[in-house]
Amino acid sequence: MVGLFLSITFAITLGSVEIRPTTVWKIALSKIPMFTQWIEVDWSKGEQTIIWDIRFPRVLMGAIVGAGLSVVGVAIQSLVRNSLADPYVLGVSSGASVGATSVIIFGAFSMYGQYALSFGAFTGSLVSIILIFTLSRIGGQNSTVRLLMAGIAISAILSAITSLLVFSAPNEHGIGTVLFWLSGSLAGGKWEYLTIPTLIVVICLIVLMAQYRSLNAMLMGEESAGTLGVNTVQFRKLLLVITALLTGVIVSIAGSIGFVGLMMPHIVRVMVGSDHRRVLPVSALFGAIFLIWVDVVARLAFAPEELPIGILTALCGGPFFIWLMLRSSYSFGGSGR
Repeated sequence: MVGLFLSITFAITLGSVEIRPTTVWKIALSKIPMFTQWIEVDWSKGEQTIIWDIRFPRVLMGAIVGAGLSVVGVAIQSLVRNSLADPYVLGVSSGASVGATSVIIFGAFSMYGQYALSFGAFTGSLVSIILIFTLSRIGGQNSTVRLLMAGIAISAILSAITSLLVFSAPNEHGIGTVLFWLSGSLAGGKWEYLTIPTLIVVICLIVLMAQYRSLNAMLMGEESAGTLGVNTVQFRKLLLVITALLTGVIVSIAGSIGFVGLMMPHIVRVMVGSDHRRVLPVSALFGAIFLIWVDVVARLAFAPEELPIGILTALCGGPFFIWLMLRSSYSFGGSGR
């Protein structure tokens, strides 16, 4: 937690305008009624705008998105019982992108008002994960190769559909918005966008933490989990909904950001073992810290231009994925090949 606190603090101070760390938390505390009278105002109005209205919500969004992607990575790896699984790799993010793109360009799901983007992304991710999981099990038990092949196939189809939607866009502004958004970005971070994603990430994390014994049992296989009292059919449905919900909400606010859900759970398992009672919270923490600093690099590397954050996570995650595939054994909790 200290690392997360320091990451948030220094990420906010970095930028074209340098700001002292003490100023960051003075401004934050001044927004809390009980502390207002104890805080001496020694900052400018410009500094307050930069910190409170621009950088603070963006950094917090990075923490929420990073934590959410890591948690969904743990969930989906448990669902398919393989450490190569990830919403981006398996094409779940592509499904969310189709739903979200249809909302941005054509106003689909407009009946849901401000929640249209989240609902569209959730619907797309849920449909895609069901298709991928069903396709991978046709003709036999699930396996790493079949799962990856199904994910690649569905991802390619959904990516093509997204491209078709962009090509059919009625205006250029919508095209530009979607193309930048598809590469992942936290540039749209605002306070009003944080409430729902934060609640969903926290609730899903709590639900999964409460089910850590079932998650541990699933690593040994469905039959073994069943003998331990786990209702595998219902539990898989729960994991499907959580995976789709987290992926949909995250994609709706930050676009398609890949490989975070692949890297963080795997790194954490090496450090703390496979017990989900530790894996879940530590993965969320590491994911939050990781994405905060990736976003800092995205903001500063080519300043004043901003690099889409998905490019940087792919540069990190691509080699990591190849390394996992080249290892002599890359599954966990049993054979996942």
